Amino acid sequence: MTTKKQVKSDLQIAQEATMKPIKDIAQTLNILESELEPYGHYKAKLSLNIMDRLQNEKDGKVILVTAINPTPAGEGKSTVTVGLAQALHKLGKKAIIAMREPSLGPVMGIKGGAAGGGYAQVLPMEDINLHFTGDLHAITTANNALAAIIDNHIHQGNELRIDTRKITWKRVVDLNDRSLRQVVIGLGGPVQGVPREDGFDITVASEIMAIFCLATDLQDLKRRLARIVVGYNSENEPVTVEDLGAEGALTLLLKDAVKPNLVQTIEHTPAIIHGGPFANIAHGCNSVIATKMAAKLGDYVVTEAGFGADLGAEKFLNIKARIADIKPETVVIVVTIRALKMHGGVDKAQLSEENTEALNRGIQNLEKHIETIQSFGVPYVVAVNRFITDSEDEVQTLMNWCEDKQIPAALTEVWEKGGDGGIELATQILDVMDKVESQFAPIYEVSAPVQEKVAAIAKVVYGAEGVDFTSKALKQIEEFERNGWDNLPICMAKTQYSLSDDQTKLGRPTNFRITIREFRPSIGAGFLVALTGSIMTMPGLPKQPAALKMGIDEAGNAVGIF
Repeated sequence: MTTKKQVKSDLQIAQEATMKPIKDIAQTLNILESELEPYGHYKAKLSLNIMDRLQNEKDGKVILVTAINPTPAGEGKSTVTVGLAQALHKLGKKAIIAMREPSLGPVMGIKGGAAGGGYAQVLPMEDINLHFTGDLHAITTANNALAAIIDNHIHQGNELRIDTRKITWKRVVDLNDRSLRQVVIGLGGPVQGVPREDGFDITVASEIMAIFCLATDLQDLKRRLARIVVGYNSENEPVTVEDLGAEGALTLLLKDAVKPNLVQTIEHTPAIIHGGPFANIAHGCNSVIATKMAAKLGDYVVTEAGFGADLGAEKFLNIKARIADIKPETVVIVVTIRALKMHGGVDKAQLSEENTEALNRGIQNLEKHIETIQSFGVPYVVAVNRFITDSEDEVQTLMNWCEDKQIPAALTEVWEKGGDGGIELATQILDVMDKVESQFAPIYEVSAPVQEKVAAIAKVVYGAEGVDFTSKALKQIEEFERNGWDNLPICMAKTQYSLSDDQTKLGRPTNFRITIREFRPSIGAGFLVALTGSIMTMPGLPKQPAALKMGIDEAGNAVGIF
């Protein structure tokens, strides 16, 4: 009788790992002692002075990691990001990671954190997935300080004549709490304020998070915060943070958070983890400051963008890269057998069972994401992220399809083998970058009409036949044109599970249209959010939240985090 191999959890693997002091990791990047602000032994903030010191240094090559449309549990995109950087390090390359910070919403909900997994994760794993260096708390505080200032302004006489029915700024909390989506505040009489309807978003959906991740320095952060539109006055004119005089206080609350965080992988590869806007609501990329700093400190930057190429990668390429003048050299498209089977019609409860027929049906989803990356002019490599439940026939079926289509692909086993499991992928990427020059260009001009920009994303990236706008959305577009906001990039808020705006349409749906129900102007961030389908800016917890399995042992160590 054979016994089933015991698989260690991500947390067990992380707790058994030996970390190096963070000052030793910083020394490998030639970071000066005065530029390092340690948060304990294994985490540190990096001074923005690094950018001034290295401004004339050549930038490292940026490698973007994206994926196909995922299953609810995710497809290991962050794990591949970490494993690829470790593999490049093993090949003697000066590689550095630039990743997002996890939100407590998915950490305590269903999806998990964003720190990688197995032997391809960033450490200290518990700290990164929980409170880390306090960046998300600072963003939450800045957001809610602004909300308090708005309501106090109204209570104290409302000099700006803010229409309480047209306040667009919401409060936030970094948790999934559906009961806070719509609330009434100011009850209890005149002393308690002015009663009005309000609501909460999750912190990572706050415009301040988007601003935080798109600002190029502290002064740019302040300018962007000043441009935030919080609502409208009685003449339907926009009211901004600058009108309230609050940009200085908000910048002050963020002055330390804006410094990127340095940590290490399980194999001591340097990693900068900073910022974390949701990709199905916001633009889904780590901070511009972190990516550009990583490019000055390393020869290769491995960064990731949330969910599939229809969300995070599209926004990285159309928004972040455009704003920050970043040219990605190549893109990694992460794919899993289980996700392809799901797109081929298999119920999520049966994804661990062999089914090559469903796999073949689901491959069309991968094919569409490849076409999307090609439309941006960037070379790519497919990373087949292998799970222990994948059969040899299934793996071979997918690899044969890639070979027949002349698609560069590499079997990737970084969860189990760390950097060694990513050597094939790293070698393929280096080969592609050596042979094919990136011809990166966004797929639309920001000067194009709003409807045209939305249609470009829907048709080129999603494969839609066209776009329908509700009467509310059309009126908003007219308003944007009057206010001079129509020349901004578009940030699509859409389900991550489907190429369409209907999460039940898996695979590669055809003959569908995208409906834009409304827009939300994020003028500080510098884009217009287009809301599709039933996308929520405050998620809810599942029936069995991951939080119910978490705790501490008798020694005070974390348990139950993945």
